[in-house]
Amino acid sequence: MPRHFLRDDDLTPAEQREVLRRALELRAEPFARTPLAGPQSVALLFDKPTLRTQASFSAGIAELGGFPMVVDGRLAQVGVRESVADVTRVLDRQVSAIVWRTFGQERLDEMAAVSAVPVVNALTDQFHPCQILADLLTVAQHRGGLDALPGQRLAYVGDAANNMGASYLIGGATAGLHVLVGGPEGYQPDADVVRRAEEIAATTGGSVTVTTDDPAAAVADADVVVTDTWVSMGDEESAAQRVQDLSPYQVTPELMDRARPDAIFLHCLPAYRGKEVAAEVIDGPRSAVWDEAENRRHAQKAVLTFLLEQR
Repeated sequence: MPRHFLRDDDLTPAEQREVLRRALELRAEPFARTPLAGPQSVALLFDKPTLRTQASFSAGIAELGGFPMVVDGRLAQVGVRESVADVTRVLDRQVSAIVWRTFGQERLDEMAAVSAVPVVNALTDQFHPCQILADLLTVAQHRGGLDALPGQRLAYVGDAANNMGASYLIGGATAGLHVLVGGPEGYQPDADVVRRAEEIAATTGGSVTVTTDDPAAAVADADVVVTDTWVSMGDEESAAQRVQDLSPYQVTPELMDRARPDAIFLHCLPAYRGKEVAAEVIDGPRSAVWDEAENRRHAQKAVLTFLLEQR
């Protein structure tokens, strides 16, 4: 059976570290591994808008010697025109792996249950594990390397109930980070996600803290400060209320000053200056968002090489 990467804890702590080690290798030597030479194809299936995901996977697959087969989910109408299972059985006879950016996690789980090739989560409403690997790679890049990852304090503020909040908790705990998430009432992470992150942290030396009333407390002494858009795809109808509720959690220069002097700022993008983050922060010297965006390519290449070797 193939290995899949559907959520952050599909990699053990040791496997996550190996993937990050490979990502560092591939950042230094982009063509060091070419398991898709031929070229073999990888299906890139997009149900949601995309820029970084399509660009980074397409470039990365090409660097691995493969061909990125982009499939427009709006045309394929997966689950509407054809069932998820039928689409999967068509694609897995054409490609060496399937990468899917979609809505519910259950759609990805259904695909993985029948796929004969690795399936990779390029974003669902519940998790965004490839982004977290890129972020961990960026933290290692700026904070002393892979050996320095365990023990880093990462503070995520804003909408802690979204897919990024969930993946920071689980993926960060897997890396041995001290993960602090802060968001107002109604924007808290799922209780099962918190419990799972706590279970993992107990084995890696990390920790998990959830706060509800004070973004400054969450950010205090952080090595890494992170936020995400307040209005994610699908939340547009409640945009005005969300902005009102989350405005105290904007990452301003003053909030960054509560973190360590050498702390870095991350954002998975797209960013909305003047809402979740001040322009002075995201465009300032402590911002590592462009390294973060580039690191999607290296991290995703590392995931693909790891999964392809497990077949």
